[in-house]
Amino acid sequence: MDSSQAVYEALKKAGIDFVVTLPCVNLGEVLKMVECDPEIKHVPVTREEEGFGICAGAFMGGKKPAILMQNSGLGNSVNALASLFKLYQFPVLMVMSHRGTLGEKISAQIPMGKATPKVLDALDIPYFNPKTPEEALKVISDAWSLSETGGTPVGILLDIGFW
Repeated sequence: MDSSQAVYEALKKAGIDFVVTLPCVNLGEVLKMVECDPEIKHVPVTREEEGFGICAGAFMGGKKPAILMQNSGLGNSVNALASLFKLYQFPVLMVMSHRGTLGEKISAQIPMGKATPKVLDALDIPYFNPKTPEEALKVISDAWSLSETGGTPVGILLDIGFW
């Protein structure tokens, strides 16, 4: 199974109906699939923290939100995650292209790649790191269930090797 197709199908399986996205080369095909799906409200944004605010509003409006982004944007989002999502126990699924992992060609991505799991741990945000499309198909759906029942953001880290 294709990696992008697996991510998209997992979002559908989880019942995600509201997706905020930021440009990402690895997530590009998933973004196209989301954009073409009439059952998913797609909101492209330019800053991650803006996206989290929109996801919070979508949740309060009865939607099941996810944000698709690079892990580099996690650093931009710490305050929104801690002061909004964790404080008010809002769920959101964060599907992140985990740049800076084994095989990364851009050295500037490596420091945040190493820091990403530590940032999630510091915020007490659970995360999963599926290695295959088949694993992602199951894990992403389970992650949304955890987010929704636990009232917490949940991360999905998709390493360079996943794509």
